[in-house]
Amino acid sequence: MQGAVSHLLEVDDLKVIFKLDEGLLQAVNGVNLSVARGKTLGLVGESGCGKSVAVQAVMRITPSPGVVAGQILLQIVRGGQPRTVDLAKLSATGREIRSIRGKDIAMIFQEPMTSFSPLYTIGNQIMEAILLHKTTNQKEARQIAVAMLDKVGISNPAQRIDEYPHQLSGGMRQRALIAAAISCRPSLLIADEPTTALDVTIQAEILDLLREMRAQFGLALLLITHDLGVVAHLADRVAIMYAGRIVEEGPTATVLSQPAHPYTRGLLRSLPGSAPGTRLRAIPGAVPDLSALPAGCAFSPRCGDREARCDQRPPEPTALDPDHHTRCYLHTKAG
Repeated sequence: MQGAVSHLLEVDDLKVIFKLDEGLLQAVNGVNLSVARGKTLGLVGESGCGKSVAVQAVMRITPSPGVVAGQILLQIVRGGQPRTVDLAKLSATGREIRSIRGKDIAMIFQEPMTSFSPLYTIGNQIMEAILLHKTTNQKEARQIAVAMLDKVGISNPAQRIDEYPHQLSGGMRQRALIAAAISCRPSLLIADEPTTALDVTIQAEILDLLREMRAQFGLALLLITHDLGVVAHLADRVAIMYAGRIVEEGPTATVLSQPAHPYTRGLLRSLPGSAPGTRLRAIPGAVPDLSALPAGCAFSPRCGDREARCDQRPPEPTALDPDHHTRCYLHTKAG
């Protein structure tokens, strides 16, 4: 096992490669991330950039035939003793990772209707993790499940626990999914687009609930989204992902007020209300095919600041200050 690390989660040089009949597809390419205890990191990017695959690798649920390389260091506590485990070295189906999923690290998926089985009650599905990690007593597990449903704001939890997913509204299903995820008090909660399928009012309620749960239980939160507005609402730090790489990372307030990468600036210009009195400006083009990336910077075909060297090789990370980094030749000397 690894020695102590400074954050709850540290991801170092993470790569996820899919070996397909057409060739290799590198969905995640050398990603570095860290999440501190009790803090929220927002991972932002367009659909297809690799952000969901990256967090699936952290959970060790990467779809076959994906191959994971790099380090995924998670601090866990057993018997009062903290230790650091490299999740990347664990079998995705082994006993050790099964003892960690749900107990130390849990995940909320973007569509609760597909996350819950329609064949079992909400209570049975919440109790499953509780029985695995906290108690073998059915009565006690039910009491914990009812308490968690109440904590996430579901009315009449003692009745709702015996209902099936289709009997709940979209917002209530998402609350129930949060209750299931936090029922064993994990130290890290991953939320993958947790508000995408909800209307605006319910979205705000779910974000407020996540903030409340983070404060109440001291959770660290890794929030995956395509919406910088959600990040501004909830995250302490933000990492901008494009074509499998992190292109900018730093404190949320700094990145949103002083964006360094052209892609980040493009995302901000496309936000409603970003420039009062002007029309929204879409980023031209589309995310490139991850199986056929350009030789240089993957964003260069869409970039208004493109230079000749952008097409030759990908830029290395540049520190703008000790806490703010980007991958862009605009911040390096030509040579």
